[in-house]
Amino acid sequence: MLASACLPTLFQAVEIADPTTGTQEAYWDGGYTGNPALWPLYSGDLPEDVVIININPLRREALPITPQQISNRINEISFNASLLSELRAVAFVQRLIAQGVLNREEKRDVKVHMIADDELMNSLSVVTKSWPVPSVLLHLKEAGQTAAKAFLAEHKAALNSHSTVDLSEMYG
Repeated sequence: MLASACLPTLFQAVEIADPTTGTQEAYWDGGYTGNPALWPLYSGDLPEDVVIININPLRREALPITPQQISNRINEISFNASLLSELRAVAFVQRLIAQGVLNREEKRDVKVHMIADDELMNSLSVVTKSWPVPSVLLHLKEAGQTAAKAFLAEHKAALNSHSTVDLSEMYG
C-alpha cells in the first residue's frame, strides 16, 4: 500500500524493511512495470474470481493534443500495459484449459471481472491523480461506490460461476 502511493515522477521511493532479513528495500508503485501480478492467483487455495478495479481507461476516443493530455495518456498506457499483459497470460491459460492441454488441477481457471467507469475516467484531468482535495476525493469515492453497485446489480450472479470479461474476445 505504501509503495502504491509513491509514483516515480512525483515521490521518492518508500523504504520498507524486509521482515525476513531486516534489509531496507526501496519501492515505487509497480504500475509501470509489473502491477498487478495475476499469476499467483492460479494457486489452488485461492478463490477463482478476480475482480479488477480499473482506475485508468483502457480506451480513450479523443486524441491527446496538449502536452498535458499526451503525458496523461502515456501514464495510462504505461499502467495499463502490465495489466493487459497479465490478462493476456490469463487468456492463454484459459485457452489451454479449454483445449484440454492443462487440467484444472494444474492451473486454476480464473474468472475475470472488471469494475470500471471509463466515462468518468476519460473526463478527469491528469491533475486529479495528484491533487488531494477533499471534494475531489469524495467525488471519486462516491463514483467508485456507484460503479461497484452497478457491477453487482448486473453481474453478482456471475461471481463464482463465470467471467464477465471475455478475454478470448479481447485477445482472440
